[in-house]
Amino acid sequence: MTGPDERTAGVVSRAVAAVVDLVVVGALLALLYVGLILTRLALHPGAFRFPALNLVFSGTVAFGAAVLYLTGCWAVSGCTAGAVVMGLKVVSRAGRRLAPLVALLRAAACVVFPLGLAWVAVDARRRSLQDIAFGSRVVYVRP
Repeated sequence: MTGPDERTAGVVSRAVAAVVDLVVVGALLALLYVGLILTRLALHPGAFRFPALNLVFSGTVAFGAAVLYLTGCWAVSGCTAGAVVMGLKVVSRAGRRLAPLVALLRAAACVVFPLGLAWVAVDARRRSLQDIAFGSRVVYVRP
């Protein structure tokens, strides 16, 4: 349960953190694309053309990058870049870091169904659908 100095984060702070994380994932994807361009240029400078963007491939890479980013952050520290900006941390019901498998499943659920965050606005305990499904909480961290 929540300790005396832990408050569960609300929908606004979580949404702002999610937008920051979306920007971070977008920047990572841009870096991957630039890396692909530079690799192709280095390997075949005479026949260089910009890589064509395939919607299915790009969507799969974006999904994978977002899930890996969220999973890694939640399993290692509980904080993504957006969480750090907003002073948040994702923890288990017991207040510990998420297990890697739980972090992976929660991350996939957040990427597939981001509107689950909206449930925070109506839930008395400020839980998203992902929090309910995976036994997690998003709390404010104190310095």
